[in-house]
Amino acid sequence: MTNNDVLRSLRYMLNLNDAQMVSILALAESIVTEEEMQSFLKKDEEASFRACPDVIMGYFLNGLIFHRRGKSKEAPEPSIERKMTNNIIMKKLRVAFDLKTTDIIEILKLADFAVGQSEIGAIFRKPGHKNYRECGDQILRNFLKGLTIRIRPSTTKPA
Repeated sequence: MTNNDVLRSLRYMLNLNDAQMVSILALAESIVTEEEMQSFLKKDEEASFRACPDVIMGYFLNGLIFHRRGKSKEAPEPSIERKMTNNIIMKKLRVAFDLKTTDIIEILKLADFAVGQSEIGAIFRKPGHKNYRECGDQILRNFLKGLTIRIRPSTTKPA
């Protein structure tokens, strides 16, 4: 999935406007204008569309963690990755929404996507670990879909 797809999905899920999206980025000390944010949220075919860089996505996810859980002086600030992967996005969303492995399995079930606990655990391992597994677009897409159903219960489940 592209960073733009993830941003659009999170915006819909949390029912955020452009100003709120920019303020979440500001929590992670990143400066993005509303116009820039609008260009990231446009559809790929639109003239003013811009691809969201990995660094901006990293700042947004860190800002989302601060927005949902608050900043802690005791805990170190999350790092900003220069190269975003689906695994990193899943990890940061897990922290932001305070989810456990069992919660993630339930969320994926809401999107009619069955996955085992060991498979989810493998996604959250460090690259290079013998049981590390790359998170595919299908898992991330269904996770975002299930999380949207969980957060916005009025969202109807697709047939």
